[in-house]
Amino acid sequence: MKVAVSSSGGDLDSQIDPRFGRCAYFIIVETDDMSFEVFNNENIALGGGAGIQSGQFVASKGAKIIITGNAGPNAVRTLSAAGVEVIVGQAGTVRQAIENYKNGKLENTTEANVADHYGMGSQSAQSPMGGMGMGGGMGMGRGGGMGRGRGMGMGRGRGMGMGAGMPASGPVSPSQPKSAPLPKGEELKRLKDQANDLLKQMENIESSIKDLEKK
Repeated sequence: MKVAVSSSGGDLDSQIDPRFGRCAYFIIVETDDMSFEVFNNENIALGGGAGIQSGQFVASKGAKIIITGNAGPNAVRTLSAAGVEVIVGQAGTVRQAIENYKNGKLENTTEANVADHYGMGSQSAQSPMGGMGMGGGMGMGRGGGMGRGRGMGMGRGRGMGMGAGMPASGPVSPSQPKSAPLPKGEELKRLKDQANDLLKQMENIESSIKDLEKK
């Protein structure tokens, strides 16, 4: 069976990346012989929809399980719709995670454990509830349902967390200059555009699901 793991490096002894949608790499392991493939995550710098795109990518590679640290609602819905089981809350190395799965120590879930857009404001690992960028987003996003989750959750969470700017790719070095915060009107417009993009992506996914159910 193929199991995908969000990874911070390119081998089995790399640490699990706590961010699913914006992890550095995806390592897909064949559990029968521990052979594996490594893929750069091209969705790491997306302004929105990273969880959806990453979920579709993992499914396209034939993985039946994803092991990660944190996954938001959009990612979990996308993975579940594609028949990929989701295991969250994991840390340690990729190899340890695979061994724990093979030994029956891990349980899958159908619930997200962070809000959408977790990990956007910083490339460092952070607790789901502890980061400024995600604190407001989670409270408003998950409390208010689908529409409110994407609109209010993203606005509150990313409005606070984007001050440092999002890197184009890869980890941020200490000496890398940080971009200045955008004017309020421009930031609001960008957030609304990204919310509309996410809504369109979810509509496309839901339409595809309905088409498949009819066949």
